[in-house]
Amino acid sequence: MNVHAYTRERVAELLGAAASSDLIELADACLGDGAELTVLTAPEVGTVAAQVREPIAYDRFFLGDVLACRAEVALGGARGWAVRMGDDRAATLAAAVCDAEVQAGRPHARAVLELCGRVERDRYEAELAEWDRLAPTIVQFEELT
Repeated sequence: MNVHAYTRERVAELLGAAASSDLIELADACLGDGAELTVLTAPEVGTVAAQVREPIAYDRFFLGDVLACRAEVALGGARGWAVRMGDDRAATLAAAVCDAEVQAGRPHARAVLELCGRVERDRYEAELAEWDRLAPTIVQFEELT
């Protein structure tokens, strides 16, 4: 895992999936040096349209609206932004602070990227475990000639 290779979009995605407690703890550390934080958009809860792709024909369709929270901050001369599913305002604000920390190249940027790496690894391991759980249900067909 090369955390330096994360795009900004990937960082946002992984921060959106991180545990609230991890985000809040890390954001507190980011702000611990007294850097000036400006909240540009206070955490707002609303809905976003969820679109999914059907796995066989790859047709996209609208699934419905899902609850989401977004926030934007400025820290260390950089803007940070976050959207998280649900209504956890504190975690969303913390994710925006973490994003700004990375964008500004501040002292805790590496720790934020390491959190992203842990989230990515945990998601991958959960996916493997799910496939292991489903494997016994796979039907194998033989071709008759």
